[in-house]
Amino acid sequence: MNAIAVIGAGTMGHGIAQVSALAGYATALTDARPEVLAPALERIGANLDGGVERGKLDRAAADAALGRIRLAATIEDAAGDADVVIEAVVEDPEVKHAIFAQLDRVCRPAATLATNTSSLSVGRIARAVTQPGRVVGMHFFNPVHIMKLVEVVTHDRADPAHVARVLAVARAMGKEPIEVKDAPGFASSRLGVVLGLEAMRMVEQGVAAPQDIDKALELGYGHPMGPLRVSDLVGLDVRLAIAEHLHRELGDPQYAPPAILRAKVAAGDLGKKTGRGFYTWPNKPS
Repeated sequence: MNAIAVIGAGTMGHGIAQVSALAGYATALTDARPEVLAPALERIGANLDGGVERGKLDRAAADAALGRIRLAATIEDAAGDADVVIEAVVEDPEVKHAIFAQLDRVCRPAATLATNTSSLSVGRIARAVTQPGRVVGMHFFNPVHIMKLVEVVTHDRADPAHVARVLAVARAMGKEPIEVKDAPGFASSRLGVVLGLEAMRMVEQGVAAPQDIDKALELGYGHPMGPLRVSDLVGLDVRLAIAEHLHRELGDPQYAPPAILRAKVAAGDLGKKTGRGFYTWPNKPS
């Protein structure tokens, strides 16, 4: 296999396209909003330039990766000849179902269809296609070009051949995949959201400043990054949607979103992508 299509050119999608191209795959990137495609390619270019400046990449490899990415105006154009399609759009089940129904019509029967959902049921998403076995979860982490983990999420009807293909693709991208069952929040979101929401409650209660709460986890427990900084990188709107979903699905009080999170999202303070969340962020490409 040599062709990957990425549906969605936002925070996650452009990062997935970048690591796909670096892995040597011909990569098509599309989005329902045509105006975001060129900026997404610019962000990829900036990330690759940063890798060259830091000595992580040589110039030829960066240029070759950028040359493997093409911008596609439609899902049909992006995914029609792809071996693997990776959906990376908003965490809305209706939107995802509509996209997978469309992919079912335009993709080759042998193509693997992956969803980057961080909390929604992969099995339910798979119901949108005529061959549910070819749908697999492929949950990347932000920033995609740095974070090593990919959760490969299986479901009751998942075809082992498509699961194996997704695992191989993740490894080719330089990631460390783990295989988890299709349960609410999988492994990472279920654990990470609890830490993040409790840290937010601590800010809300005046226990400590965000930087000090994060430092407690970083220095006291060896976390490379504290839960509030992670939440800002993920996007507070995304964190809120995941928490609400897990609270509905599991009913446990630890998943109830705190008022401070709802207030920040309502104010448009969504984290790094808007320049303000629990931290203040510079306005530059991630």
